Amino acid sequence: MLSLHTSPLAPLGGRETGGMNVYVLEVARGLAALGVIVDVFTRRTGEAEPEVVEFAPGARLVQITAGPVDRLEKEDLLPFVDAFVDRVEVFRAREDAAYDAIYSHYWLSVAAGDRLASMWRVPHEAMFHTLGDVKLRARASESERPERLEAERRLVHSLDRIIAATEHERQLLRQIFRVDAHRIAVIPLGVDLSMFTPRPQAEARARLGLDPARRFVLAVGRIEPLKGLDILIRAIGELQVRVPVDLLIIGGDERAEPEIERLRGIAAEVGATAAVQFLGSKPHDTLADWYAAADVVAVPSFYESFGLVAVEAMACATPVVASRVGGLASTVVDGRTGYLVPWRCPEPFAERIELLLRNEPLRLALGAAGAERMRNYDWSVVAERVGAATATLIEEYRRGLAS
Repeated sequence: MLSLHTSPLAPLGGRETGGMNVYVLEVARGLAALGVIVDVFTRRTGEAEPEVVEFAPGARLVQITAGPVDRLEKEDLLPFVDAFVDRVEVFRAREDAAYDAIYSHYWLSVAAGDRLASMWRVPHEAMFHTLGDVKLRARASESERPERLEAERRLVHSLDRIIAATEHERQLLRQIFRVDAHRIAVIPLGVDLSMFTPRPQAEARARLGLDPARRFVLAVGRIEPLKGLDILIRAIGELQVRVPVDLLIIGGDERAEPEIERLRGIAAEVGATAAVQFLGSKPHDTLADWYAAADVVAVPSFYESFGLVAVEAMACATPVVASRVGGLASTVVDGRTGYLVPWRCPEPFAERIELLLRNEPLRLALGAAGAERMRNYDWSVVAERVGAATATLIEEYRRGLAS
């Protein structure tokens, strides 16, 4: 597995860490539990980091030196893809490893995997997680580098298989890029149902030191314009005069400070300074308490290829109010597990959040329905489906070589 620009073991909530990191980690663990030997290659970002870390029996993280041994913006990593490929091959030769398939994540890894697949003569599958053209069409990004757009338009056709998280993503690959249907497999993301489970709100709040009498809306993820937190903060500002509520925002690192300052300015503008709290990153294994402690989890993103936060929140029986975009439209069932907002403006977010805060039986019913729906999203099921799809791909590839 290739995850060039970000390590699956990195703390969540930073600029380059989020649902993709969880996906790579959990699928690698799940495949290893099925007896598949998995090496996950990522770019080294610190001198003290060990080259190899076994994070599960049969699953290793391999950190490759390619470019400066420091954190770089993912937009600046393209010049180091070739060095990454070369060093991966050095590691493979030293280990005398013979890989049967490559599973790449995000376009930079796909570019690296394209070269490695040719060198090793093995099939190459990928999950893009986000695509530049899709973000532009969704107005989730004002601009994307031409190098990324060109690479993705080429690579979608060189891959042996693309794994899409939702049927919506499959349709986009067909409509925008004209990818053949037989080369796309739809396998949803998952959730750790041993970690993300319903639990009493009062107990979760007591563990976190939160006021049992307050109402809380929670947002989790990277802090960047794509996530639409400005819309949510304006919605919270509207609510203050009708239903006092606090907004807790989990995520962000030092590189998010400029965006946090912009968001603080918006909070001040709408009279919600005291209601908006930036809590920084939290360990992934503590998030279940935060989801359970919240009355509502909001996901106001301009685009989400899947929406892992929504899935984790629903697994904890907390209703979700989310933008009707991308994978969120597939995971959140409008009116049953939460609400989908089709307009990117504060008023409908405020309206749906207020409805849930004022109607406790409705809030609890939607939360329970969400937890029931998430029973089909266990990571072990995802890993089994990825493993089966990859085994089929390897067999087809080898038959093609033999013929």
